[in-house]
Amino acid sequence: MKFELQHTDTGSKARAGVLNTDHGQIQTPIFMPVGTIGSVKAINFDQLKNNINAQIILGNTYHLYLRPGTEVLEAAGGLHKFINWDRPILTDSGGYQVYSLAERRKLTEEGAKFQSHIDGSRHMFTPENVMDIQRKIGADIIMGFDECPPYPSTYQYAEKSMHLTHRWLDRCIQRFDSTEPLYGYEQALFPILQGSTFADLRKQSAEYIASKNAFGNAIGGLSVGEPHEIMYELTDLVCNILPADKPRYLMGVGTPDNILECIALGVDMFDCVMPTRNGRNGMLFTAEGFINIKNKKWEKDFSAVDATHLPQHSKAYLRHLFMAGEMLGPQLASLQNLSFYLWLVGEARKHIQANTFSTWKPVMVQKLKTRL
Repeated sequence: MKFELQHTDTGSKARAGVLNTDHGQIQTPIFMPVGTIGSVKAINFDQLKNNINAQIILGNTYHLYLRPGTEVLEAAGGLHKFINWDRPILTDSGGYQVYSLAERRKLTEEGAKFQSHIDGSRHMFTPENVMDIQRKIGADIIMGFDECPPYPSTYQYAEKSMHLTHRWLDRCIQRFDSTEPLYGYEQALFPILQGSTFADLRKQSAEYIASKNAFGNAIGGLSVGEPHEIMYELTDLVCNILPADKPRYLMGVGTPDNILECIALGVDMFDCVMPTRNGRNGMLFTAEGFINIKNKKWEKDFSAVDATHLPQHSKAYLRHLFMAGEMLGPQLASLQNLSFYLWLVGEARKHIQANTFSTWKPVMVQKLKTRL
């Protein structure tokens, strides 16, 4: 596995690179569709490859551990074979899901005890067994087990949480280094940086995980409710500390304009449920702005939803599908949004390579914020 930094934009910190894995090449900056339980909602794998050109997708350790379970995944030969996907996969460690189960979990030095959201059964995640679970899932890139503090957090809570994440990381690395991949291809471990919205904690965490010399590094605990300006400020801060020769992954971000702003700060990898979740609710992202397709104004608009990504269907038709409760509506909207997100990071890459990113980005951001 290898990351090659190819070009940095002359007017910003935006980077173009290539991440090589045993399941294929990933051109950065990249957006990764979220396939939490082994499927990207409302999208089939032919569409992911041929319409969207997804170079990598996500799975989630917490959800896959509960269902179908590691026993099934191991018997199948790993998640790639189970879902018949031959391109790279990244798995989140489940730390964020444990965070979201605040009323169903208990944190200790050992790990996190939690109740399944499915049947209430009790489980324990530790840094060690989360590494073992991700070995069995078989993703190309796996995440360290972390605690994601809520927003807002007190300084005392954020500091204590950060140090717990660091201690858990050391145990993750020890377990990762003492075990081998199960399916004959390489896996890489990314530590997760935390520190809530406190700049000194973020700096401390960035320095700590950078010192581990991992293959890549992830920025966690942002896009959890804090103002965008704070997210940008802290992302800029930590990107100045994280090694330039390693990929940087900003977890759970975000809107199209969030992505462009953070590419400008030096981030390489993004994921978010927004394109599919918002698509299922009738919000479409396009290069000219965003659309609520349920609005009556589109009832007799027979122009294409998007001439580039969904040229074969009109706004009026897509609105009709939503108003009729037809499942094809959310499917087409999700297809549009993911296609657009992958197009957007591809355009960003072209502009980085041409040294025009810093002039293209502000114009594009204004369009992206426009409600059509």
